[in-house]
Amino acid sequence: MKSRASLFLTVLLLALSLTACGSTAQPNPPAQTGDDASQTETPDTAPEPAEEPEEPQQEPYVISSPTVDRGTVDGVTYVPWDGVVEHLFFHPIVAYPELAFDGDSQADGIDDWMVTVDEYDKILQSVYDRGYVLVDINDVWSESTDTNGQPVMIRNTLYIPEGKKPLIFSYDDVNYYDYMLKDGFTYKLILGEDGLIWSYGLDPQGNEVISQDLDAVTILDKFVREHPDFSPFGAKGSLSLTGYQGILGYRTNTDTKVWNDELEANRLKECEAVKPIIAELKRTGWTFGSHTWGHINLASSSLDRVKADTKRWMDEVGSLVGPTTILYYPHGARPDGDDVQSTGPIFKYLQEQGFRVFASVGISSYSKIKTDICAVICDRLHPDGTTLRGSDKVIGWYSQFYDARDIIDLDVRPNRGVKWTPKSAS
Repeated sequence: MKSRASLFLTVLLLALSLTACGSTAQPNPPAQTGDDASQTETPDTAPEPAEEPEEPQQEPYVISSPTVDRGTVDGVTYVPWDGVVEHLFFHPIVAYPELAFDGDSQADGIDDWMVTVDEYDKILQSVYDRGYVLVDINDVWSESTDTNGQPVMIRNTLYIPEGKKPLIFSYDDVNYYDYMLKDGFTYKLILGEDGLIWSYGLDPQGNEVISQDLDAVTILDKFVREHPDFSPFGAKGSLSLTGYQGILGYRTNTDTKVWNDELEANRLKECEAVKPIIAELKRTGWTFGSHTWGHINLASSSLDRVKADTKRWMDEVGSLVGPTTILYYPHGARPDGDDVQSTGPIFKYLQEQGFRVFASVGISSYSKIKTDICAVICDRLHPDGTTLRGSDKVIGWYSQFYDARDIIDLDVRPNRGVKWTPKSAS
C-alpha cells in the first residue's frame, strides 16, 4: 500500500509521460553573436548536460504461442495437448468483506457471484499446485478454411510442459461500476511509479490505498512474477468489458439522456488516461473481450437492440482496447435463446461483426465448433459463493481445481449455509 503522496507522484509521472509522448526534443540554444559573444570565454571542456529524470523501466515480458512444438527447452519438454482446456472466470473480487457483506441490498448478490481476495489467493495457489498453466483463449481456436475454401474454426493442438494442464482465465465486468465503489471493491487500475499495474481505491476508513494485493488483475500479475512457470507462454487472462460505465475504472462512456460539452471533455480526458493502462495490460499478457455495451440479455433482446448495443461497444470500448473475436454472454444467456442446436439471426449478426468465440457459463468446460457457421461456442466455470457453497451431490463444485472447504471464508461471508459436510465432521 502507498500513501496519498505516492498517489500524487504516480499521477504526476503519468501526466509527464503523456506529455512527453506528444512532444519533440527541443533544439540546443542558438549560438551567441555580437558583443555578448566576444566577451564569452569558451571553457576547456563543455559543461555536462543536465540529467533528465529516468522513466520507469518496463520489465522484459515475452509472449509466445502454445501452438508451436518446442520439443525440449531449458530442461522443459513440451508435449501435445488435445484434451479439454479448462476455463475459469471471475467477477471483480471483494477487497473489503466488511463493506461487501454489510447486509445492504447488494450483499447477497455479491455473496452469490464473487470471491474475496483471500479466496482468490487460495484458488490461484491451488490450481498452480495441481499443475495447471495459463493459456490465452485466443490460442485455443483459430480460423481456417475447409476443403471447399469456406471459413471454419479449428481447435489447435497446444504444446504444454509435460505433466501440466492448460487453463484459461477470464474476468467479467472489469469496469468498476459505481455501486462497487461503496461495497468493498477497488476503484480502478493505474500505472505505478514502477511502470506496473496497481489498483487504486479507498479502505473502509476512507483512506486512499494503492496496492497489488486487492484486485484480481494485480494479484495475478504478482503471482505470475513470483511463479513464472504458471504462465510459460506469457498469458494472463481475458478481460470481459461492458461499456455503460466506462472501462477499467475510467468513465469513457457517453450517456443518451444527458450530455454536454463538459461531460464530453471529461470523457475524452478519461479515454486518454486509460490508454496507457490498456497498453501495459496488453504488453503483459492480458487480452480483451466484449461483454456487450449494456450488459444486455442476448436471449431476450431484439436484433435491433443488439445491433445498437454492438455498435456502441465498438465505438466506445473497441476503439480503445482494439478488435476482439471473443464475446462473453451477459447472464450466460445464449443469443436467440439457443446457440447450441441452432444459429439464429442475432448469432449470425454477431458473427458478422467479427466475433468467433462465444462464451457462456456452465458446470463444465464444454466447447463445440459449429458446423453451419464459422464460430465456436463454449462454457466457463464460475468460482464464487454459489459454487463454493456446493450442492447436495458434491463437496463444492469444480473439485478438479480445489476443495471448496479449503477455499470459502465463512467467517466473513453472510450466514447462508453450505451443502457439504465440514472436514472436521467428514
